[in-house]
Amino acid sequence: MDMPQTRWAETVDGLDIAYQVFGEGEVTIVFITSWISHLEIDWEFPHYSAFLRQLASFARVVLFDKRGTGMSDRFSRAPDLEARMDDLRAVMDASGTERAALLGLSDGAALAALFAATHPDRTLAVIFDGEARTAWAPDYPWGEPDDSEATRRLQEIWGDEEHAAEFGRLVYGADLPDLEDPEFCRVWAKEARFAATPKSMAAFNDVYRETDVRDILPLVQAPTLIPTPSEGDEDARASDAYVAERIAGARTAVYRGRYGAAYLKGSEDYARIIERFLASVTQEETELDRVLATVLFTDVVGSTQKAAELGDARWKGLLDRHDAVSRALIARYRGSEVKATGDGFLATFDGPARAVRCAHSIREGVRPLGLEVRAGCHTGEIKLMGGDSPAAGGADVGGIAVHIGARVAALAGPSEVLVSSTVKDLVAGSGLVFTDRGEHQLKGVPGPWHLYSADR
Repeated sequence: MDMPQTRWAETVDGLDIAYQVFGEGEVTIVFITSWISHLEIDWEFPHYSAFLRQLASFARVVLFDKRGTGMSDRFSRAPDLEARMDDLRAVMDASGTERAALLGLSDGAALAALFAATHPDRTLAVIFDGEARTAWAPDYPWGEPDDSEATRRLQEIWGDEEHAAEFGRLVYGADLPDLEDPEFCRVWAKEARFAATPKSMAAFNDVYRETDVRDILPLVQAPTLIPTPSEGDEDARASDAYVAERIAGARTAVYRGRYGAAYLKGSEDYARIIERFLASVTQEETELDRVLATVLFTDVVGSTQKAAELGDARWKGLLDRHDAVSRALIARYRGSEVKATGDGFLATFDGPARAVRCAHSIREGVRPLGLEVRAGCHTGEIKLMGGDSPAAGGADVGGIAVHIGARVAALAGPSEVLVSSTVKDLVAGSGLVFTDRGEHQLKGVPGPWHLYSADR
């Protein structure tokens, strides 16, 4: 996979934020990288680019440079989390991402948590790979102590290839095998030069140290993963445990490697735990999107012949009146219109008796128009697709229950409301009367199905 094209998203305050989109998958990952980045130079890190390609093998990935760094607009003041949250929203909008898993690395984890708490409707999941607070505090003893000398030294050697290994030790707090690789050090120094100036880096570092999102962790509703490396110090593990305790239902997973694994040798296991986590979230989403409902299909009897008799203009006018009657009655019986089917409707109800009574009312309501309808009802588990619920608008439904409802409706006669035995059994005591229509084979549905005609 070649490096993807860089594009720009405009923020609410008129800045351009550089972003890239690549990969294909059911889930979109928005990767919020650490304090500084440069979209195009990042691809020169061999292990990091391999990690990105691994993400792209199972997901659609969105990357961006935060404002003030890389290929995004620069300015004189380091941005706070609220401004960067606007950048994230702008990138999601520009890339056509309605909802995403947020992979937050280092200070990106705090941004991911804040966005998830503020915009739960746009957050599928959170992968929190950072700290809730950076600096040491009496109630946060595993935070980093103030070290202005280290920051001063970073400014001195910023972007200097000869000191890239020292720069790496200051950032990671340890010697890493990667720092012995001249190519890694070359790209590291180059990225530093292109991503930010020394003074900008120091300003970003100050904001990073002042960041504290501990109070908003309990407000994160999305499924959350906290990756924990097999190699790491006790303070880092304590920080991970702290976050896990404060986000309801958060999961931890140990991967082989060190912190910052996305950039380092051995990133494969880090990517695998992300893939497994998102697969479980997708499965859970599928289960949560399944609800028990009664589906109602209606259909105008002899619509083709009627249209030929009336002509297009008169038939359209008559069909519009039919649609208005049907919609009003679906709403009266607290149903949710899923879609119009041309000369009928698909609607869902959370009560089978109301679905049957709605069908009866539609049948009677369109008779003065000179129309007859057939209708079919079935109760079963349906899958919501494309929205929270059909009532919210724009959602479709799927699943075997929908197919059964359609097949039942197709077997109904003129002015008949035909229902499955499931509906009949569930409305016992409702006052509805049924006539046995015997067993039928429903096309594409296994086994015989006992059907009943519902009378008033």
